[in-house]
Amino acid sequence: MGGASRSGKKRRQAEASRRLAAAGIRVPPKRNRTPLIVVAVVLVVAVIVGATVLLNQASSTNVTPTYTATASGAVVTAGTGPVTIDTYEDFLCPQCERFEQRYGNDITDALNSGQITVRFHTIAILDPSTNPPGYSTRAANAALCAVPAGIYPTYREKLFAEQPAEGSAGLSNDQLIAFGTQLGATGDFAGCVNGATNVPAVTAETNAAAADPALQTGGQFGTPTVARNGAKVDLNNSNWLKDAIAGK
Repeated sequence: MGGASRSGKKRRQAEASRRLAAAGIRVPPKRNRTPLIVVAVVLVVAVIVGATVLLNQASSTNVTPTYTATASGAVVTAGTGPVTIDTYEDFLCPQCERFEQRYGNDITDALNSGQITVRFHTIAILDPSTNPPGYSTRAANAALCAVPAGIYPTYREKLFAEQPAEGSAGLSNDQLIAFGTQLGATGDFAGCVNGATNVPAVTAETNAAAADPALQTGGQFGTPTVARNGAKVDLNNSNWLKDAIAGK
């Protein structure tokens, strides 16, 4: 709109106001809706942010393990439930970490409530994936050291939470020992870690799992692998745990 048009519009508005004023009619000034719009936007943003925070808090809340664990070789048995599940995991395996993120709370809850028994098979197939090689075996050994130290459930979670990247040197023994100290390890946990006490058992369990045709897909064994009653579970079925508990 040009300057002349705007001036003419203002004159017409002023003249109309004078006529209304002369007639004793008061016209309230236009309300500025901008503050109301700003307030509304702020409120909507606040609601969205609040909902996001609540969702993040809910998704990050871990179920505290209360189950007990015992070890035989490199197999840790946890829980006393009627349904037995075997899991095969490598602490350097990214897919295992994602499996833990997706199903860890559900498994822990089922263990805590006595619905399942889990046999955690401590596997080390990714030793060549660190520089120098060998972190998978060292982490597996430390996890098994955590059983007599009384901290296995939380230590196992810690190893996945602090999982190093493939291609790195992995966590040092000192770091693995420090985790145990933080979690309240009892006994000679440091001696067990530094002494590689469980390495022969880890090697034997890894070789046995890799050679078991029931655990293979296309002739290959990988982690994570879950089995029930000796048969490999299809992890593409997100309800596999519920189905197992229900006896399906």
